[in-house]
This record gives sequence, C-alpha cells and structure tokens, in this order.
Amino acid sequence: MSHEPVEKIKGLPENAYTELREGEEYQPVMPPSKAVPEVTAWSVIWGLIMAIVFSAAAAYLGLKIGQVFEAAIPIAIIAVGLSTLAKRKGALGENVIIQSIGASSGVIVAGAIFTLPALYILNLEAEFYQVFLSSLFGGILGILFLIPFRKYFVADMHGKFPFPEATATTEVLVSGEKGGKQARLLVVSGLIGGIYDFIIATFGWWSEVVTTRVIPAGEALAEKAKLVFKLNVGAAVMGIGYIIGLKYTAIIAAGSFVGWFVIIPIINYFAPGLTEAVGSNITLTVGQMSAEQIFSNYVRPIGIGGIAMAGIIGIIRSSGIIRKAFGLAVSELTGKHSAIPKEELRTRRDLPMSIIAGGILFTTILLLVFFYFGVVHNITHALIALGIVMVIAFLFTTVAANAIAIVGTNPVSGMTLMTLIITSLVMASAGLSGTSGMVAALIIGGVVCTALSMAGGFITDLKIGYWLGSSPYKQQTWKFLGTFVSAATVGGVIILLNKTYGFTGKDALVAPQANAMAAVIEPMMSGKPAPWALYAAGAFLSLILTMIGVPALAFSLGMFIPLHLNTPLLVGGIIAHIVSTRSKDTSLNRARKERGTLIASGFIAGGALMGVVSALLRHGGINYVNPEWFESHSAEILGFVMFLILCGYLIWKSLRAKVEE
Repeated sequence: MSHEPVEKIKGLPENAYTELREGEEYQPVMPPSKAVPEVTAWSVIWGLIMAIVFSAAAAYLGLKIGQVFEAAIPIAIIAVGLSTLAKRKGALGENVIIQSIGASSGVIVAGAIFTLPALYILNLEAEFYQVFLSSLFGGILGILFLIPFRKYFVADMHGKFPFPEATATTEVLVSGEKGGKQARLLVVSGLIGGIYDFIIATFGWWSEVVTTRVIPAGEALAEKAKLVFKLNVGAAVMGIGYIIGLKYTAIIAAGSFVGWFVIIPIINYFAPGLTEAVGSNITLTVGQMSAEQIFSNYVRPIGIGGIAMAGIIGIIRSSGIIRKAFGLAVSELTGKHSAIPKEELRTRRDLPMSIIAGGILFTTILLLVFFYFGVVHNITHALIALGIVMVIAFLFTTVAANAIAIVGTNPVSGMTLMTLIITSLVMASAGLSGTSGMVAALIIGGVVCTALSMAGGFITDLKIGYWLGSSPYKQQTWKFLGTFVSAATVGGVIILLNKTYGFTGKDALVAPQANAMAAVIEPMMSGKPAPWALYAAGAFLSLILTMIGVPALAFSLGMFIPLHLNTPLLVGGIIAHIVSTRSKDTSLNRARKERGTLIASGFIAGGALMGVVSALLRHGGINYVNPEWFESHSAEILGFVMFLILCGYLIWKSLRAKVEE
C-alpha cells in the first residue's frame, strides 16, 4: 500500500519533518549530538500526574459510552501551557517526555475496559491484582515487542506513513506560544464541562436523559408503537461526538436509528406474542415489553454479531500485513535486519537488545506465575494461556502499529474478540470451561488487548520523538513507569465504578465492548443457549455494509450502544460540521474546527474527571440527587434547555477563531 507524503507541519523548522530523499540525512529539531533537558523531575512528575488524571477520566468515559478519547493531544497542550506559565526555557524535550508518560493512560484504558469489566458483568470473582497485573503485563509486552520495530516505522518508512495523531500532537508541541493560549482555553472549557456534568451526577438539578415521553403524544407512541427518542445531555458525550466528526457519528447514529425506529417497531407489530429471542431465555412476550426491553433482547444481539464480524473482516484484510510483520519480526530478532543501530547519536539509540530480550523473558516468567497462582491454578492451563498471549501479542504488534501509522485508528477490539474466541476454544478443548474458563479467557484477552493497544499508541510517541529529536531510549525507559501508574489507576477506577454503578441494569454504565465480549464468551464456556440466529443476522449485516463501503464496526456499535448515548454524538458531529464549513475561507474553517476541538476536549476531560469524582462521592454515600425531581418531565425539559445552551457556547466560541499569520 503506497501513501503520498504528508504535508509539512506548520511551525517546524525546514530541516524537520521532511520526506527523506536518497542520500539525505535526517536533522531533528533538537541537536542529535548534544544533551538536552528531557528527563527531569518536572517532566517525570507532570507526566505521572497526566497518566493518573487521564487514566481515571478515560476509564469513566470509555465505560459510559464505549469511546476512549485520545489523551496525547490534550496532554501535549497542557504540557506546553505549563512550561509557558512556568517560563521554562528549552522545554521541548521535557514536554515530549510528559506527553509520552501521560499518553500511557489512553492505551492502558482501551486495553482494560474492552475486556476486564466482563468479569463483573458475568458475576465472576475478580480481584484488584488480576485487573492491575493483566493491564501491567500487557502494557509491558506491548512496549518490549514494539521497540525492535521502531527504526522501521519511524525512520525507514519516514514520509510513507501519515501518522495523523502524531502530526497533530507534534504541531502542538512545537507551537509554544500558541500552546499556552490553548492551555488556558482548555482549562476554561474543562471547568465548564466538569461543573455541568458534576451538577447532573451529584446534585441532579436537571435530568441526564431527555426522551419524547416528556409530551403526551410521545408517551403514547412509546407505549403503543414502541417508538421513543432519547438524548443524553452530558457535556463529555457531546464533546466526543465533535471530536469524532459528522461522518462516523452519522454512521453510528444510523445503526442506532435502524435498531430503534425500524427493527423494534417491526418486531412489536408482527410478533407481539413472541416469547423467545430466537434461542435465549425470556419470560415476557414482545407485547409486554417496553422499547428498552425489546432493544436489550433482540436488537443488541444483532449488534454483537455485527461487531464480531467486523472484527473478523478487519483481521482478514490485515492478513497480508500480518505475514509481512511476522517476517520482519523474525529478521529483527535474528539480527538479519538489526533495528538497534550502534551509532552514538542519542536520537538513534534504543534500549539495548539484551535488555529487551531479558525483559521479555522476565515478563514471560512473571506471566506464567500470574496465570498459575492467580488465574487457572493448573500448570498445563497456565502454559497454554502463556502461549496464546505471547504468540498473538507478538504477531499482531506490528499490525496495531501499522494501523495507527496509516489511519490513526487501532482495530484492537476486533483482534481481541478473535483472541477470546481462540482462547475459549483452546481452553475448552484442554478441559477448562465454566466460570474458571471464562475468567481465564477474559484475563488472557485483557493482556493481549492491552499489549496491542500499547503497541499502537507507543509508535505515535516514538514518531513524535523522531520528528522533534528526542532520545528514543529515554522515551522507552520512562514509558514503563507511565504504564505502571496507569494500570494501577485503571484497576482502581474499574472496581470503583462497578461498585458504584455496575455494568448491567437500568442505571449502569454501558461498557459496550465488555458486554459484547461477555455475551459471546458465556455460551461458549457454559453451554447456555444463545441467540445465534440474531448473531448471524448481525454478521451478515456487517458483510453487506462492508460490500457497499459502509464502516461495519461503527454501524454495529450504534446498534449495540443505547440510543440516548448515540444521539449526542451525532449532535457533536453536526456542530463540528457547522463550524468548519460556514466560511468560504479554508484557513478560517480549519482554525474554527481546531478551536472547537480544543473546547470539546475540555468538555471531555472535565466531564469525565468530574464523573469519577461523582462516583467517589456516591461510593462514599454522598449523593444529593432527588430521584423524584431527577426523573420528572420538568427536569427533562430543563436538561434539554441546558444542553442547547452548552451547544450554543461551543458553536459561538468556535466561530470566534481567527486565522494566525
């Protein structure tokens, strides 16, 4: 697959970020032969603070709506803003380290929340150390497996891969003055979003979800035709929609609309006496169910089938990359294509291969001990689990890195679902099934998912460092510390959120990926009936969507995630389209879109962080919500008004952007 060279980043010196030509040497921003301030007390402390804060925020938001926001750009903005306020000179190297350590949060969260909450969903015993160690070991393996490929992805293929997220983050890091202004705007929008969502969660001054049941006609439609429209009015969710953009939010919403406004009314009209969801255990007839119950029993399984097939399609499409990745890995580790050059320049120095090999061996031993004493308690099963983790994580590491380098999106959920299916089949064949088998499969999946997520995210950090002249071995060394802190934070937040809200039930957090994993793995390990016909329908729907060029994963997620969480995504996407197309001046449109992105990032970070604070308060018994008012129609109307004000602020503030000279 060939790629056109990407455009030069505005603000970088002429000798940085340029496509290498024959005989041309790369000249980074920071002199490669000189010592520059990178790893300092300032950069390490702030990097760890960012890792803790964004791990908690991303875990909460990811479990609430199934979308993990990318932490790299907001962290880079904050890092530059802090260095500007502190008047630190030559802080570029420090900011790269802050960003690299802090960005561990997003990748560890993505790896953990896709699988590990399924332990609680299936009512299985799960301890903190299991959640923490699976995330930690997965993150460490992702780092160690990726390092030998650093030179290939960031240097040998320089100018061939666009690296969209790395490009945006690098532009922030090199724009010191601009970054300082951005940091202030980010803080203000973060306070607005955080206070707004905190009022909803802790005080309940207005409802979080608005529905058409608020008017008599809407109540009648919901009762007779099972037609109901819902909207979550949270700041963080709407901000996520702005970041995603109109195209994909429209596809996600389309999947949701098909489920709620086509499938549910059809089932209600043609099969009011149906008591079984094509194989699952149900006690109510369709006529007795609400629209929400029909969604859970009939529409969601279709979404699960679609998600699974979309993952399989992604693996098949990546088969060529997997073959190339395996060959590259063998050549790297056998020394035929050394990825660790022996130049003395710090910008070309990775961790020594002896440390990498020793780290992989040591992590392998610790993983075996963990599986034996902490998961399966059987040496044969522990060895099988170890083999699955090492083989799959190694083979798919470069697939994840390649995906991030090209499109900025890591298909980790599809690869993890495949891992769970393979693990379930292998473990069941080896005699491990039931609850023990489910625990083992999910923890194995958690390790693999985190490893692949880390590999994809870390290649972004290393590319940023390459463009800016950082020391790779310093990024690699301190990434381990960020991984440790992020894994500990995520483990605690997942347990806290499970105890406070749970992941199943009316008011629970959605945790869509984990619910999908649980729904697929339970029948395979327990022999319970499953709605296989509905799974198959979703799988064929994904195939059809793929044939006509519609992203099947986004559409299927829309069918799985509740309607009230998809509609604000669409609102955010529409706002992003409005602010970026109102002018005939392309530069002005871009400036407005970027300013809106910053405000939306503030909404996301502030809303998610205060969501965690609200969960802590509620867990401690502090909750000022009056349920009678919070669920009233008046509170819904007020919530809708407040949401309109919030959207108006985002549009107004974004349109005030000016083109920088």
